[in-house]
Amino acid sequence: MTDTPTLLIVWHSRTGASEAMAQAAAAAAAEEGPVRLLRADEAQPADLLEASGYLFVCPENLASMTGAMKECFDRCYYPLLGQIEGRPYAVMVAAGSDGEGAVRQIERIATGWRLRRIAESLIVCTHAQTPEDIAAPKHLHEADLARCRELGAMFGAGLAMGVF
Repeated sequence: MTDTPTLLIVWHSRTGASEAMAQAAAAAAAEEGPVRLLRADEAQPADLLEASGYLFVCPENLASMTGAMKECFDRCYYPLLGQIEGRPYAVMVAAGSDGEGAVRQIERIATGWRLRRIAESLIVCTHAQTPEDIAAPKHLHEADLARCRELGAMFGAGLAMGVF
């Protein structure tokens, strides 16, 4: 871990919603301190080990976290076990209707790592219910992006002040 607290945002997106959420949080957090955005398929154990805190962002697919995010956790879980305990984390999920399934999965993994949740998980509901709407590119409402920025700013400020 570096001397300067760094927030790592690990994200995956198929239709743009989760990517927009991650970018909104990153922009706000960057006003407080260093932030690193990393796609879930690129994240390695060393990336998580170097960071001071984590924001995990993904869509919910079929009541689960997306496969790419699960693969990231599969790749990183055991190499990091016992090495990142106590670090802060938060979760953001883009969902068509619910989002709770993906949140539960990520929180269970974070519990296994003994991470410390610093905020309630943020779920942005797109209300996409038809096959066409589910597959279509997503454009989030400004109010939803504002919630993502608020979480990013709070996380960045907390890291910078040493609260987390």
